[in-house]
Amino acid sequence: MASTPPSSMKAVVIDKPGGPDALRYAEDFPVPKLKDGEVLVQTKYSGVNYIDTYFRSGLYPAPQLPLVLGYEGVGQVASIGTSNPQALKEGDTVIWMHQSTYSTYCAVPAEKLVKVPEGISVEDALGSYLMGITALALTKESYEVKKGDTILVHAAAGGVGLLLCQLGKAAGATVIGTASTAEKCETARANGAAHMVNYRDNPDWVAEVQKIAPEGVSCVYDGVGKTTWDGSLEVVKRKGSVIFFGSASGPPPPLDIQRLGKKVTKITRAVVFQYIVTREELEYYAGLLFGHLKKGSLRANIHKIYDLKDVRQAHVDLEGRVTTGKLLVRVDT
Repeated sequence: MASTPPSSMKAVVIDKPGGPDALRYAEDFPVPKLKDGEVLVQTKYSGVNYIDTYFRSGLYPAPQLPLVLGYEGVGQVASIGTSNPQALKEGDTVIWMHQSTYSTYCAVPAEKLVKVPEGISVEDALGSYLMGITALALTKESYEVKKGDTILVHAAAGGVGLLLCQLGKAAGATVIGTASTAEKCETARANGAAHMVNYRDNPDWVAEVQKIAPEGVSCVYDGVGKTTWDGSLEVVKRKGSVIFFGSASGPPPPLDIQRLGKKVTKITRAVVFQYIVTREELEYYAGLLFGHLKKGSLRANIHKIYDLKDVRQAHVDLEGRVTTGKLLVRVDT
């Protein structure tokens, strides 16, 4: 790794919102200039997450155009700006959640960088980072899963879903999951789900869940959104919680607050970045995740690693719901 970065780099950008075809692969995109407090990192891998598709489609407004997508990366420190509060050195292996990771170099605020501990591979670190912190925050703060709980995890074979299954089982809860294929159901079972409902074979998944948990579930973790919204409210028990943390099928409809009165249901719209606003919160959850990885109490599930020029296919696969676990992009080739 050169100490003086080149002036241009590889990147995947959008010039305007749209479908996967809006993604443009460039080999001559300008390397970002560091601002005060930023560090230039040479990206090794980028994560692929639904938030990337939200910015690409226009569901979330782009901060500027053209926009380099990607919100999660791992790599090596290439150069350090004017301040260095984390005592970083060139060559340190770091992981982060910040914009524009579909690129060879990223300018990242130093406060968002966390060193990857020895003994954890960069693939495992990134394969579980954003999703692992999300799952930990969901099960600790959105609704604290306890021994004896019964929880429902939608998209249980997805990246966050598999980690929620692992954490739920470890906490002593009974985990019910939903997925779209027999293969995905088996994957979720292997990660801690006690019961699985294949909603393509059983379109009335609400009735199937109610057979398993006649009194309702303690909590629903719903990252799907529009298509599961009504059912999630139906299967939760009295005084239960419904945690919405994603919109894979589209955003849920507006909520009639009166609907919650029937079972005094608690609803949270969980956003992982609001759980790790401070440096202390980030270090807490990152440390918790790395501890789980080292002990083997959480494991990364990497579905596939794509080349940077193939990010478009990664988006097609993710939105097509044909993947299980985490998708990574190999940036530094």
